[in-house]
Amino acid sequence: DHHVNYGSGSGLQDRVAFVQNDPGQHDASIRLADLQVSDTGTYQCRVKKNTVAVHEVIVTVQEKPATPQCWTEGELFEGSSILLRCYSR
Repeated sequence: DHHVNYGSGSGLQDRVAFVQNDPGQHDASIRLADLQVSDTGTYQCRVKKNTVAVHEVIVTVQEKPATPQCWTEGELFEGSSILLRCYSR
């Protein structure tokens, strides 16, 4: 039907669009911009020509990890061994 159904209260109205201007030209792909963790979910493409074809894709958006905290353990001199330890929440 050449339109995107955003669902109620999804917040996608300004962030989703067809990749091609005219999805009737055999490409109904969509692009999601500015992904957020709340965008995690099942997305469905339903194409109607002579018959109806439906394809579902599960999208999982994960948060970017925090900047790691890193430090060394051991003595820093030539030929010695040290450990580089990093931790991120």
